[in-house]
Amino acid sequence: MGDVTEPVWEKFLPLHDYLKDSFPLLHSNLELTKVNTYGLLYVWKGSDSALKPLLLAAHQDVVPVLETTIDEWQYPPFSGYFDGESLWGRGSCDDKSGLIGIMSAIESMLENGFKPTRTVVIASGFDEEVSGLRGAASLATEMLERFGENAFAMLLDEGSGYSEVYGRVIAVPGIAEKGSLNVRIKVTSPGGHSSLPPSRTSIGMLAELLVQYEKNPFEVHLTRGSPTYRNAQCMAQHAPGVSSSLKEHMLRAEHCDGALRAAEQELFKNRAFMSLVGTTQAIDIVDGGIKVNALPEQAWAIVNHRISTESSIAATKVRDIELLESIANDFNLSYMAFGSHISNGDAPSYGTLTLSTAFGDGLEPAPVTPSGEDAVPFRLLSGTIKAAYNSHRNISGSSAIIVSPGIMSGNTDTRFYWKLTDHIFRYGHLGGAGGGSLPSGVHTINEAISIDSFVEMIRFYTTLVLNVDESSLL
Repeated sequence: MGDVTEPVWEKFLPLHDYLKDSFPLLHSNLELTKVNTYGLLYVWKGSDSALKPLLLAAHQDVVPVLETTIDEWQYPPFSGYFDGESLWGRGSCDDKSGLIGIMSAIESMLENGFKPTRTVVIASGFDEEVSGLRGAASLATEMLERFGENAFAMLLDEGSGYSEVYGRVIAVPGIAEKGSLNVRIKVTSPGGHSSLPPSRTSIGMLAELLVQYEKNPFEVHLTRGSPTYRNAQCMAQHAPGVSSSLKEHMLRAEHCDGALRAAEQELFKNRAFMSLVGTTQAIDIVDGGIKVNALPEQAWAIVNHRISTESSIAATKVRDIELLESIANDFNLSYMAFGSHISNGDAPSYGTLTLSTAFGDGLEPAPVTPSGEDAVPFRLLSGTIKAAYNSHRNISGSSAIIVSPGIMSGNTDTRFYWKLTDHIFRYGHLGGAGGGSLPSGVHTINEAISIDSFVEMIRFYTTLVLNVDESSLL
């Protein structure tokens, strides 16, 4: 368990008091266990213990608000201001709406006398925005000890929602997440006075190494059967705005490599979609030098990789090692990568180049949740999405909204829950958040949720609990 003794964590106590006061029936009918002090684990026991429980997850924490941006908010960022149409504030979309939405649904069901046949579990971490090592990691350990591996029928956590794409409303539950790896590139070379500079300083050599990264992005290809491929198939089949050529290419792509490559060319014109498909790289942090008259003895940068669902940490490391090897040789740098000597460690050199992991050892891509015709949990979730969407608008029919598998652009607390179930979904049922993305305002200024969208979200959670409870196929 991560340490939570510092006073900063105590800020969650008033939130816990608020939840207890706001949802009295939930707190009197569900069993609550506080895990690692601030993690919340609620169990709503069903009458049939032989049925696998439903697991609902949502995190309590939010990202901070920069002091310099407070004046740019339409309403104070922690006011929870309701202007008659929208609820404003940090966490209104990510992910207080998920937590309060789940609790509101259950409170309402209790008010109406509902008693579940299937047990429902709520897991709420408190440090998702900083990787979940104290919250979700501790909750995962508790749930594994209490329920065991593969004990849950399905799991729903935060994720993207639905939006209009190519003329059709499409919901995109995330059935996988990309992996991640932060690579530190560190260059060292002799120091000295800057009035007698070498041809290249540590910073200059690092700059060329970083240019090498940006000149050589990862090769990206669409893979049959992958979540992004399934998403492209769905769009081509159901969205009227998709070009006739892309429709034809995707129709033939299942059995024709040429058609698959042609579909890629069209699809990858959308850089966001291309980024969801392949492994990405972003130079996010750089540092070097301490004085204007002193040669920098070292310089370093960190490159963030989001690893394709068809790749791995090992493959990403190999690619990075090979990418920089020729430049290390050109600069006569002794080259070590991830604990192994790449160059001859005994040979004389001008300096060193070292690749290492930063901020942990990285995260492998998540297991892909089944989403085929025989995948009952995915079919149940799809039906729930359609029912909640239609009911909220008082419409009928199965074509008002299409449900397509996809992936999340980031990582969620589900990274710790892989052993609990094979059926993990990242979906928030918010409008304007499709294709693996999150609603506008998330992690930036003016985060807000319309009250109409929030009511629909509560309707969605209610429908999900009822559908899961009634299903005999899970």
